[in-house]
Amino acid sequence: MGLTRPFLVLTALLAGLPAAAQPRQAPPGVAPAARPIGAQGAAATAPASTAGQERIIAVVNGDIITTGDVVNRGRLFALSTGLPVTPEVLERLRPQVARQLVDERLRLQEVQRRKISVSDREIAEAIGDIEQRNGMPKGALSASLNGRGVALRTLIDQVRVQIGWTRVLRQELGARADISDADVAEQIRLFKEQIGKPEYQVREIFIPIEDPSRRPDAQRFADTVITQLRAGAPFPVVAAQFSQSQTALQGGDLGWVRANQLDPEVSAVATQMPPGAVSNPIAVPGGIAIVSLQGKRDIGRDQSTVLRIRQVFIPFPTPLNPGAPTPQQRAAVEQATAVSKSVKTCADMEAANTKAGATRPSDPGELRLEAVGSPPLRALLTGMAPNAPSKPVVASEGVAVLMVCSRETKTAAEPSKQEITSRLLGERIELASRQLQRDLRRRAVMEERS
Repeated sequence: MGLTRPFLVLTALLAGLPAAAQPRQAPPGVAPAARPIGAQGAAATAPASTAGQERIIAVVNGDIITTGDVVNRGRLFALSTGLPVTPEVLERLRPQVARQLVDERLRLQEVQRRKISVSDREIAEAIGDIEQRNGMPKGALSASLNGRGVALRTLIDQVRVQIGWTRVLRQELGARADISDADVAEQIRLFKEQIGKPEYQVREIFIPIEDPSRRPDAQRFADTVITQLRAGAPFPVVAAQFSQSQTALQGGDLGWVRANQLDPEVSAVATQMPPGAVSNPIAVPGGIAIVSLQGKRDIGRDQSTVLRIRQVFIPFPTPLNPGAPTPQQRAAVEQATAVSKSVKTCADMEAANTKAGATRPSDPGELRLEAVGSPPLRALLTGMAPNAPSKPVVASEGVAVLMVCSRETKTAAEPSKQEITSRLLGERIELASRQLQRDLRRRAVMEERS
């Protein structure tokens, strides 16, 4: 069952977090000149509007996308990568930005059709992850955007869709989301065969191309992204904004992978790159990939920090609404606070978890610190002394208290079942994402307005 994912409370963002975004509808009874998007898609829109001249550029199943939406997203990208926010730059970004907004609107509609909700707290946590990966203090991203004329709503809307879409894909997978013991055993066998061979820490940005006629636009956009990354733009921020891979919210981080776990086209490039380098555009099935090599090591011979931990998990009867916690949820947090103040040893933690109902195992197994995917959780575990309980860690499904029982440095052994399961599930989710996006586009009624 693993650890509960912690929530990073960004008070500066939460204090002014707008309500959930709702798509704007085309006015009823209005039928201005329109033509199907077809092969040209939303990229064939007119140049960005100036103030006071906002226009509808696309209608996606009745929801509108305006020139203002495109300009705001273009500004967000330009500012985060160091590009000058000029009409020429915004026009160069416009085709790919418009295309991404159409895809996001289709995803948002599917999220809403399935009645999936994303809380403001979850959005704040995701934005906090982006800040932490880039060494920014809490709330700095919000202040930076507001100070440069970019509505925070632009980033919030994007993150909301990314989180909701991940939940759509888990529903879409159904039973395929269950990783069998045989799947894990096969991966362990392959790992043992690779001991002593290199593995690579890779980040990616994926730019989809469903219509071959759109390749020149995607290629120009990829060239712009690469230029800015090589000039020092932070890869995690750019990936979070513009990658259409499911790794976007993790800053494009694929973790440590073997060459045979990458697309052959990516593997051929990444295995020859020096650490820190950014690739040229790589043609892959379905689009263009941009990768950055973060590190290289020999499998099974690297030193890592290994933790044994215990957790007490107290579930919420219903998902948490941070703005309106129920009396039962408040009682659960108070119970976790009492546990945090009373436990002294890992045996105490096991007893407390049993008393709380043991809905999750107290011992999630041996944990490699470097493999913990959530930066806030990794930072929390890094700073914890043995036998010292954490403060309550709140997530949408419950509240947990953690304790580090032991910490030692070992030569990296085979990956844990949890690590293998997470990676295999990620691969299946990515494939499901690309397939469902194509289906949504085929079924959609879309127009471009002149």
